[in-house]
Amino acid sequence: MRITTLGLDADDTLWHNETIFRLTQARFLDLLTDHDNAVIAHRLAEVERRNLRLYGYGVKGFTLSMIETAMELCDGDPPSSAIREILAAGREMLAHPVETLPGVAETLAQLTETYRLVLVTKGDLMDQERKLAASGLGELFSGVEIVSEKDRSTYERVFARHGTGPAEGVMVGNSMRSDVLPAIEAGAWGVHIPYEVTWAHELADAPEGHPRYITLARFDELPEWLARIERDPG
Repeated sequence: MRITTLGLDADDTLWHNETIFRLTQARFLDLLTDHDNAVIAHRLAEVERRNLRLYGYGVKGFTLSMIETAMELCDGDPPSSAIREILAAGREMLAHPVETLPGVAETLAQLTETYRLVLVTKGDLMDQERKLAASGLGELFSGVEIVSEKDRSTYERVFARHGTGPAEGVMVGNSMRSDVLPAIEAGAWGVHIPYEVTWAHELADAPEGHPRYITLARFDELPEWLARIERDPG
């Protein structure tokens, strides 16, 4: 079976990301000492979901959602010190060093000798470009797609633009909802490489038994798996 193009998710597939959000959320919970942490976390999750269509994914939307949550919980009058702390936390997230996950750089260097590599990521354009530049991985990709959402049409377009169509494409990522399911729906392979924590919005049931779905424990297992797929005459 021929594979020509690999789509790679960025956050929590190539480098750490969700752990930074979790640390910032814990910092946010500590700001509103008059409220129960579980209540704050639940309200923040609600506000984030509500704001996705307005702000999209990424640090800036998350920061605005924290401010909005503080406003709601404090009846429109949160302490000015809390707002300053939230804004400072957002700026720190945007300047946070990029730490690639184990085996990623070496594996990508190996894969780029055989396949077209395309970065397919959601999030704020400037922040995702910054992280890609800071990662030192940019030159390994033949294409970069920073999109507002990952759905079937996204993968149909990406694999047609950068490859030979979804049937000969593989999407690799940590999100079942965004990386695996819509890629399979488009006709590509969906490879799930779980990260240690996953944002609740990205959770979904695995398509167990689907012929184009696989879960790998580590990123550096990709080359061996691809070699097996390509040896398969089906």
